Amino acid sequence: MRPPRLTQQAGGGLFSSRAELDKPYILIEREFPLDVAMDKTILDKAGSLIEALGYIQRFNEKIVVVKLGGSFMDSREEFRKVLTDIVFMHAVGMRPVVVHGGGKAITQAMNEAGIEAQFVMGRRYTDDRTLAIAEHVLVNDINTFIVQTIGELGGKAMQLNSLGSAVLFAEKLYLSDQNNPRIDIGRVGQITRVNSELLQALAAADYIPVIAPIALDNAGGKLNVNADTAAGFVAAACRAEKMVLVSDTHGIRRRKDDPASLLRSVSREEIEKLVAAGNIGEGMLPKVEACFIALDGGVQKTHIIDGRFPHSLLLEIYSDQGVGTEIIRS
Repeated sequence: MRPPRLTQQAGGGLFSSRAELDKPYILIEREFPLDVAMDKTILDKAGSLIEALGYIQRFNEKIVVVKLGGSFMDSREEFRKVLTDIVFMHAVGMRPVVVHGGGKAITQAMNEAGIEAQFVMGRRYTDDRTLAIAEHVLVNDINTFIVQTIGELGGKAMQLNSLGSAVLFAEKLYLSDQNNPRIDIGRVGQITRVNSELLQALAAADYIPVIAPIALDNAGGKLNVNADTAAGFVAAACRAEKMVLVSDTHGIRRRKDDPASLLRSVSREEIEKLVAAGNIGEGMLPKVEACFIALDGGVQKTHIIDGRFPHSLLLEIYSDQGVGTEIIRS
């Protein structure tokens, strides 16, 4: 027989009669105020977790390449928040691989050394002195900070850079335009090979690989490589499920000066039309090219998001709407 359902009585005790004290089972029904039991914020949080569940299951043990760059890296507090998102991804079963830039920090270090940064077609001109400064900032400052912070947050990360275990290999890069087919930009490289076997082994061993964008050439020399481009080659070599470029831009706009024209999802063909129409600026071109490299290598989707937006990385991956632009093959 079902036990009696007993509730608080308006005038006194919990039980309606002493006889009910002899019942073998007692179920006490608590009455919560409606504004607590049905609090919309609480329900929204539960709904977000349920929404994320499908993505957590879908991306379990999948490699996702995350490229970090932008002004959020200038603040240790904001940088730490983004790294917390990466540790969350790792904790729920993803296998993140991190590639980071460090452009503003390198420029600041060069200014302190009395060297003015020069850019050619969106690429930093790199002489020997500039390369030495870039390597110090990328490896000793940023790469080390990322790995140490991930450890403090409960994750395990491995430094991969030109002063230790390198996974990027390159040859000297020359640019070209209509007037000059061979533009020298110094000690800058184009990726030719990625040690994907090491990256996959580290990910399978529950480590988060953290890659600084200084590559080695065939003679053991060092070349600076664009971090966005490096991320594209890493994603392609690892056959990643996704690549996410975290930067200072919300994504790709149909009209580059109109924030309201942000594109949530766009195909490669549509982007090529935007480039031809001049609606994708010079600063965005390396990111778009990196996305194409990844897609050509078998990556399913690439994303461009703003790291200044709180938890943009989690919202882009684990929610239906996302917060940036996803780029698909067709």
